[in-house]
Amino acid sequence: MAYTAEISRSNPACIIFLVDRSGSMSGAIGGDIPQPKAEVVADAINRLLYELTIKCAKESGVRDYFQVAVIGYGQSVGSAFSGKLADRDLVPLSQIADNPARVDQRIKKVPDGAGGLVDTAAGFPVWLEPVADGGTPMNRALQYAKNLVASWVEEYPGSFPPIVLNLTDGASTDGDPADSAHSICTHTTADGAALLFNLHVSATDGQPVTFPNSDAALPDSYSRLLYAMSSQLPGHMRSYATSLGHRVSDETRGFVYNADISAVVQFLDIGTRSTDLR
Repeated sequence: MAYTAEISRSNPACIIFLVDRSGSMSGAIGGDIPQPKAEVVADAINRLLYELTIKCAKESGVRDYFQVAVIGYGQSVGSAFSGKLADRDLVPLSQIADNPARVDQRIKKVPDGAGGLVDTAAGFPVWLEPVADGGTPMNRALQYAKNLVASWVEEYPGSFPPIVLNLTDGASTDGDPADSAHSICTHTTADGAALLFNLHVSATDGQPVTFPNSDAALPDSYSRLLYAMSSQLPGHMRSYATSLGHRVSDETRGFVYNADISAVVQFLDIGTRSTDLR
């Protein structure tokens, strides 16, 4: 069965985030909280990176079960890491854990021991800054990811296939991205083809379309293009999506349209769900 390869330090997994940093990402996301889309996406990726480092932490330190790239596309295309990791592409997870650009203090609610909640400050590592400038060179970003994927599968031919997650709020401004998207998924390991998932970040209050089985509920040619570019969810990701209340089938694709804040978080959580770590 595909997408069941064990993830270990000798056979790590690859996660590549493609982050739309075009000027329109400065607009507010749809939903109850009018937060800029660039901030929502940056917060969600920073939170996921932190959770990955916690998940992979052992007594000896953070184990390199994953290598991660965060590629921004807007005014330019390239690494979106800040601080000491700036300009680097795929970075082992232990180096990510050791090198946040900074650690913010965020307020979160925790149980007070008497059935209520109290506010407390907690450290929030930041690797990715919110940026919104320029066009949407999605085609170049996908080609950039394709090159990273091609190198990865050559170095780790038996690994869990690379996962590419594209988060965007608008149509490509540098040509039709379909061929570049398809080329990512032509690269395979012994465990299956590379996966490409797409999320459209919404500026409206419409209901998100999450992990659809077809494009029937999608409103336009742009949303149908992103759907067609998206890989089907592997079995373990479908199982996890089901546990979160999504209705899925063998045809379900890793695609969300019109995403609000909660849909962004769930998209990243499901799309990076891994098999057992060893």
